[in-house]
This record gives sequence, structure tokens and C-alpha cells, in this order.
Amino acid sequence: MAADQICEHIEKLGQIKRPKDDICEECIKTGDEWVHLRTCQTCGVTLCCDASPNHHMTNHYHTSGHPVIISAQPGERWIFCYADDIIVEY
Repeated sequence: MAADQICEHIEKLGQIKRPKDDICEECIKTGDEWVHLRTCQTCGVTLCCDASPNHHMTNHYHTSGHPVIISAQPGERWIFCYADDIIVEY
């Protein structure tokens, strides 16, 4: 990652938190399905993306204020900051 392409939230990341399971924890509770998964880099929760009906990860950002996520999809290596609307590959 080049320094001019990242925000302070991404810059402050330590070790990247990987998903514990390949499920959206909130969709499981309601019996819903998801499209893709994202993992919060503050608390480690894995939730569904905005292409999914429930938008759980975006809702998590709005309620928690945790700004940085990674894609939990195999083969995808990107980090996104909601607060600064920045995406970078790693």
C-alpha cells in the first residue's frame, strides 16, 4: 500500500483480522442469505456486504463507528474505510 493511497484509519491497522467462519453472523440469526462477506478490522465480526439484502456490515459501521473492513471472500485482498471512502489492495 502506498502512503498517499491510505487514510489514517487504514494506516493504523495492525495485523489484519481474518474471518473466523464463512457466515454472516446476523443473517444466520434471522435465517437470511447473503452474497459476500466482510470482516470488521476493529472487532473481527464477519457480516454481509451491501449486495446482500440486509447490508449488515454497513449497518455495523453506522451503529459501531468501526470504519475499516476487509473482504472475506477467497482470493480478494482489499481493505475499505467507510469513514474516508477509500479502498486499497494489500
